[in-house]
Amino acid sequence: MTRSTSSLRRRLQAGFTLIELMVVLVIIGVLAALIVPNVLDRADDARSTAARTDVNNLMQALKLYRLDNQRYPSAEQGLRALVARPTTTPVPPNWKPYLEKLPNDPWGRPYQYLNPGVKGEIDVMSFGADGQSGGEGKDADVGSWQ
Repeated sequence: MTRSTSSLRRRLQAGFTLIELMVVLVIIGVLAALIVPNVLDRADDARSTAARTDVNNLMQALKLYRLDNQRYPSAEQGLRALVARPTTTPVPPNWKPYLEKLPNDPWGRPYQYLNPGVKGEIDVMSFGADGQSGGEGKDADVGSWQ
């Protein structure tokens, strides 16, 4: 009995063999290769969703601005008119702050504002990850017309 107990004890204390470690590393590598691309795609989807939410919030603030002042801010006044009273004509008669601060898009750039808009009466948009008009996937524009 002491013989089998001592050989069992030696086996338990021996640790992992090089083969066992290599198998575990290969399994971890395969799992990482399958999971990491999916996680990275989720980050791009989250940025696009955040941009859509910001654009919708900006559009709501612009609609309130229009209700109070009978017109949208001019292209020159831009989205800044939502946080600070415009001094250029047409000066809004019933202005109040519509936002505490202007957000940047999830890629760190300011949102674009067009009055008159190309796709609607006014357009608010982000140019996506590439910062340029057009594109597909993560580079696609996110706008108020969507």
